[in-house]
Amino acid sequence: MRILFIRHGDPDYVNDTLTEKGHREAALLAEHIQSLHPGTCYVSPLGRAQKTAEYSLKRLGRAAQTLEWLREFPARIDLEQAAELREAYPGAEKQDGSYVPRIVWDVAPSYWSVHSDCMDSARWKESEICANSDTVKIYDRVVEEFDSFLAGKGYVRDGLCYRVEKENAETVTFFCHFGITCALLAHLWNFSPFSLWQDLALAPTSVTEIVTEERQQGIAVFRGLKLGDVSHLNMGGEPVSFAARFCEVYSNMDQRH
Repeated sequence: MRILFIRHGDPDYVNDTLTEKGHREAALLAEHIQSLHPGTCYVSPLGRAQKTAEYSLKRLGRAAQTLEWLREFPARIDLEQAAELREAYPGAEKQDGSYVPRIVWDVAPSYWSVHSDCMDSARWKESEICANSDTVKIYDRVVEEFDSFLAGKGYVRDGLCYRVEKENAETVTFFCHFGITCALLAHLWNFSPFSLWQDLALAPTSVTEIVTEERQQGIAVFRGLKLGDVSHLNMGGEPVSFAARFCEVYSNMDQRH
C-alpha cells in the first residue's frame, strides 16, 4: 500500500484559503498530479486543503472524500491556565492582556531541549505540555481513526507494526496539513509527534510518499520514500514558500521569528 500526504498551498490562515502564491503552487502541483498516480483521494475539511485539492481533482477528473480527522491537528494550550509553560511559547499572542489559546506544537528549543520527555517516544504523553492541554486526547482520537482506515485497507495495528490481513497495492492520497501529517507519521514510525513537529518542515504543496514493506510475510511497516518533495515547484520556477519554517539565521528579520 502506498500513501501520499500532500500539504495545502501557501496559506491565508485568517480566511482559511490560499494566498495568490498558494493558488500558483496548487496549479503547478496539478500539472504533475497524474505522474504521481494518486489513486483514491481524501481531503481535509478545511478551506486551504479543499482549494489545493480542487486543482488536482479537476485535472484528474474525479472527486475526493472529505475526512474530518484530516483537519489540521487542533490541540491547544491555554497559557493563562498553565503559567509554568509560558517559557515554552515565548512568542505567544495576547489579546486584551490575556494569552490567546494556541497550538501546542511550536515549542521553543530552549524548552524541549531541556524537557526531553516531550521528545521521547515512550514518555511524551506524560510531558508537562500534554498534562496541560488536550494533545493526548486529540492524538488518540486521530490515530484511532487512521488505524481504522488502514484496517479497512487490510493493515491492522499490532504492537509497533501492522498485521497484514489482506495484501493491498493501492495508492491513497491525503490532501491535508503539516501538523496532522507529522502526527500520523509519528504514529506509523513510533515517534513522539513533537519530534517531527520540531525537526521536520513540509513546504506548501509538498508531497510525502510512504509505502508498506512486507519483509516478513504478514508483517508490514510503513517506510518513507520521499519527504516534502517540491520538484513540481522547482520545475515551474515557483519559489518554495517559507510557511512552516522559522528564520534560518536570527539576524534575518525578513523571515519568520
